[in-house]
Amino acid sequence: MAGRKPGTPKTGGRKPGSTNKATAAREATIAAEGVTPLEYMLRVMRDAAADESKRLDAAKAAAPYVHPRLSAVEMSGTIAQQTHEEWLASLK
Repeated sequence: MAGRKPGTPKTGGRKPGSTNKATAAREATIAAEGVTPLEYMLRVMRDAAADESKRLDAAKAAAPYVHPRLSAVEMSGTIAQQTHEEWLASLK
């Protein structure tokens, strides 16, 4: 039977997040050409002489590459029916 035994950890292989040859070549080409699309959008966003709507559109387009989206988290459990003062007293 091929494969590893159940319960044994996976070993070997490519590490998560490592780039393959095609990705590395594409990133090298983009870097050699000079300005990446993200750098261009950020440059437009920071240009005080540019039209305000153009700057806003550039900021909206660049935001997902700079700031991660927040995900919804479901809270489980119970909430005690205490007043704020009762809860503070229980901490002492």
